[in-house]
Amino acid sequence: MISFDLIVEDDSWAALGDLEALCRKAFDAAEYVAPVEEGNIALLLADNHVLHQLNLDFRSKDKPTDVLSFPSLPMDRPFLGDIAVAWGVSASDAKIQGKPLDAHLVHLLIHGYLHLLGFDHETDDEAAEMEALEIKALASLDIANPYRND
Repeated sequence: MISFDLIVEDDSWAALGDLEALCRKAFDAAEYVAPVEEGNIALLLADNHVLHQLNLDFRSKDKPTDVLSFPSLPMDRPFLGDIAVAWGVSASDAKIQGKPLDAHLVHLLIHGYLHLLGFDHETDDEAAEMEALEIKALASLDIANPYRND
């Protein structure tokens, strides 16, 4: 079972209500498609400034992003790693894509979890595998396929 330590650094996230329950739902769905025997995640719900700085420091990209994942080293298991999500980028993306922000956050957390397990989307084959897992996890929660262009 996945456990997580939730740190909320941007009060805007409170608009989504019970964040613990929402994150639990996301990680349960993620674990449904990519199970682990035991794991702990440090989860940061922050603002664009924090994600901008993390993106610059760790990826040399001078802009905010929606979600970043930092996998742990194998010797640190059962700690799986850190996931950080930006309020501003996430809220804006959800609005542009016409989806509820809570569903978008669930998707981002599933995406981040899969990165912690080593999944990636650098190649078309990797992206197809990762997206299929995300779609399956989201479907288990009755959340629409985020990759469809309807």
